Amino acid sequence: MNLTRTQSLDLLKQYNKDPFHIRHALTVEAVMGWFARELGYGDEADFWSAAGLLHDLDFEMWPDEHCIKSQELMRQAGLDEALIHATASHGWGLACDVKPEHEMEKVLFACDELTGLIGAAALMRPSKSCTDMELKSLKKKFKDKKFAAGCSREVIAQGADLLGWELDKLLDVTLQAMQDTEAAVQAQLT
Repeated sequence: MNLTRTQSLDLLKQYNKDPFHIRHALTVEAVMGWFARELGYGDEADFWSAAGLLHDLDFEMWPDEHCIKSQELMRQAGLDEALIHATASHGWGLACDVKPEHEMEKVLFACDELTGLIGAAALMRPSKSCTDMELKSLKKKFKDKKFAAGCSREVIAQGADLLGWELDKLLDVTLQAMQDTEAAVQAQLT
C-alpha cells in the first residue's frame, strides 16, 4: 500500500514530535524529490520523496532500534516492501544490514548525513540559510571534524562511492538541492 503525502506526514508525526526531526524529515523529503527529477526518475519522485520523509520514522522514539523498528512500524501500517527496504537501507552498516541497491537508496544513504551537515552550516551563517552558501564554505565545514561532529563524514564519503561520484560532486549537488528546496521546506514549518 502507498500512503498519500498527508498520510505519510501523519505517520511521521505519530512517532516524531521534536521540531528538529520534523525539519530533517521534510528536508530529506524535498532533497530526494529534487534528486529524482534531476537524475531522470521524475515519474518516481513521489516514491523518492516518501522514502526521504519516512527514513527516520523510528529514530526519535527508538534510537537503539533505528532502521529495525521502522520496518515493523511500516509493515503494521501496510506500506510497500520497496519503501520499507529503501528507508532501512540508509542505515546500512550502522544500524542494519539492508544494503542500498537502487540508485534512490544510494542517494538516500549519501544525503541523509550530508543534509544535516549543510543544515548545521547554514545555521552558522548570518542569513541562517544555505541559499547563499558556496561549495568552498561547505567543504571547509566538511573537513572540520569538530563541526557538526554527529554527521559522519565517513558515511557521506561512502555514499559518494556507492553512487560512483566524486565527493565534491555529492557535496555540490546536495547543496544545490537544499538551496532549491529550502523555501518550500521552510513554508511547511511556519
